[in-house]
Amino acid sequence: MSTKRTCQVMPLTNGIFFVDKDVQPANPKLTSSHCTQPHPGKPLIQYALMIDAGSSGSRIHVYRFNYCKADPELEDEVFLPIKPGLSTYKNDPIAAAKSLDQLLEVALKTVPKELHHCTPIAVKATAGLRAIGPEKADDILKAVQNHLEHDYPFPIVKKDGVVVMEGRDEGVYAWITVNYLLGNLKGSRHETAAIFDLGGGSTQIVFEPKYLDTDRMAEGEHKYQLNFAGQSYDLYQHSYLGYGLNYARDTIKEEMVNAWEEHTSVQHPCLFKNYTESFKRKDESEVTLVGTGAGHTQCRGVVEKMMNKNAKCALSPCSFNGVYQPSLQDTFASHDLFAFSYFYDITQPLGMPTEFSVGSVREMAENICAENFSAIEHHPGAVEAVRANPNYCLELTYLHELLRSGYGIPDERMVKTAQKINDVETGWSLGASIAVLDEAQLCLIK
Repeated sequence: MSTKRTCQVMPLTNGIFFVDKDVQPANPKLTSSHCTQPHPGKPLIQYALMIDAGSSGSRIHVYRFNYCKADPELEDEVFLPIKPGLSTYKNDPIAAAKSLDQLLEVALKTVPKELHHCTPIAVKATAGLRAIGPEKADDILKAVQNHLEHDYPFPIVKKDGVVVMEGRDEGVYAWITVNYLLGNLKGSRHETAAIFDLGGGSTQIVFEPKYLDTDRMAEGEHKYQLNFAGQSYDLYQHSYLGYGLNYARDTIKEEMVNAWEEHTSVQHPCLFKNYTESFKRKDESEVTLVGTGAGHTQCRGVVEKMMNKNAKCALSPCSFNGVYQPSLQDTFASHDLFAFSYFYDITQPLGMPTEFSVGSVREMAENICAENFSAIEHHPGAVEAVRANPNYCLELTYLHELLRSGYGIPDERMVKTAQKINDVETGWSLGASIAVLDEAQLCLIK
């Protein structure tokens, strides 16, 4: 592949490690098909390790870059996800740290042994670890750092090497990843794509609003000024903690439980008819949820409540929950919209195209909520996927409401989704790794 970045994100503060040149030609992992000699002062091949510790699981990205030019060009990626996430071990930090061993074994096998000592690693946790509280999260992070320092050869990135990542950084790194892979961040100015990332614990939106005349984006924490590839980008970003799919699913169920707080059996319109499950209230008491199969319209009414569209909007225009957001219709009317993570995971098993209208998500939700499978029975495994997931009606309804009512995207607008672009995983990890290389201890040849 040929995904290329032409300028560094952050100031270069590289340390230098040396690799014996006699060992380099013997290993194909240390050569590049793009060039035979690196840019002066750079290694020919440089690896970077990024562990994404999300709310529903952890995953490692082993990136292989070349330095045929002054800045790194991604050659390939090795990717492995595992479950559960670190937050599952909230009362056992050591077990949390050891849960990453399977991922680290992949790194040990993929990165040439002679480069282990100069291959930077970072572990960045997201919304799930934020949710267990700062003290428990800090205990887990310390255990992970100690495990890496004492049991593995890879140097931990000095700045924010093992951290709970801020939501704003998560979104912006994802924006860099997608636009880097699309070739939008080359030296000359290109139109950029908006990104919508739906994780388990949070959801992010990042885009570059376009204004006419003297209009400008309002100042505030939502504004992110990014200098990349010789260009400056004024990005709008926001991370909604608690609106990731896993958290939203529980909140939508809790809406009905709270409405019938005196009952031990509660009917829910977002669940298939006669489906039952046990659900814990906040006070740890249990209630039985009973699906009514009432359909998409009734389910949407419950979902709309948790979107909190009527919250006070201190700075308009607002999206949902009182959050300022420039109108996508007014400031980003014709550019690409990329939705990934759970947007992909929910729509693709049903046979939906990788570019679909927002309204088609509603139509799919209407069919699935009614258990009308005629629209999906032609796609191998689709009916089985729905039958295996009793939350499919709820989840599709939430996806549509998030896009249409939450972010304000009209039903006729097209959205693209992808798990990979040019065979590389979407998400924030690549963007974060590009930044890591600017601070990393590069492997230079003697």
